[in-house]
Amino acid sequence: MTTSPPIDAPAIKPAFTNISAARKFRNGLATVLVTACFVIALVPLLWVIITVLAKGLDVVLNANWWFQSFNGLLARQTGGGVYHAVYGTLIQSLVAALIATPIGVMVAIYLVEYGGRGKATSRLSKTTTFMVDILTGVPSIVAALFIYAVWISILGLPRSAIAVSLALVLLMVPVVVRSCEEMLKIVPDDLREAAYALGVPKWKTIVKIVIPTALSGMLTGIVLALARIMGETAPVLILVAYAPYIHFNPFDGPMASLPLTMTVERNNPTDAGVDRIWGSALTLILIITVFQLIAAALSKITAPKTK
Repeated sequence: MTTSPPIDAPAIKPAFTNISAARKFRNGLATVLVTACFVIALVPLLWVIITVLAKGLDVVLNANWWFQSFNGLLARQTGGGVYHAVYGTLIQSLVAALIATPIGVMVAIYLVEYGGRGKATSRLSKTTTFMVDILTGVPSIVAALFIYAVWISILGLPRSAIAVSLALVLLMVPVVVRSCEEMLKIVPDDLREAAYALGVPKWKTIVKIVIPTALSGMLTGIVLALARIMGETAPVLILVAYAPYIHFNPFDGPMASLPLTMTVERNNPTDAGVDRIWGSALTLILIITVFQLIAAALSKITAPKTK
């Protein structure tokens, strides 16, 4: 027969109550160092944002900035806008996203669901992972030169916005693969096994269970990868000519973009050129911020419901 302890018996002391002074000191020191590193990393970011806002806000707040181009303006003339460059940036990036997203998602699905894990990893899976790692470290200038060699030198096609999009595909695919791969890996295997136990085919399990569960993180990774490639400068410098007016055809002819506009205006020593540079930089930051907000909204909307 067991007896319960008396009501006034002392409670059992929780573990790790007797922490040594040396451990407390190391913990406090690590906290201070991590906080200091965060602040040091935050300082240049805030400095860049404040500088761009101070020098480009007046330009961006002008309504003409969003609805006009630089067509017909001399280098020293103020005014005009970058709606032609905004269009070029969006069309080049969105075309790249339309190509890179399905490729990246399918590669990620293969690596996680069909490539095997551990010792069961196939040779094709290892090769694919190795190639994705190589693409991750490829500089944008190398991707641009590769597309130039194939698209222009070998095939004889003209410099155009579509060539820029192909170079951006090479930069976007590894980011999409890695982000989607990590999201698919965190889907519990219990969901897959439960579906298999009910006789659901593997492809339907992936489509109906695995992808919807990981969709929130996958969409976030895709949108952030899209925002990343918008600021690439090397592809637009090599693969397309600059136009101070809007050009709707991405398959032929020159087309402006925000990074290309900033690069071209660097050769303009007047105050008008400086204003265009800072205005274009702030415009690009605003567009990327909008896409990041879209990513956050999509992540919240598509997140698995807990109730």
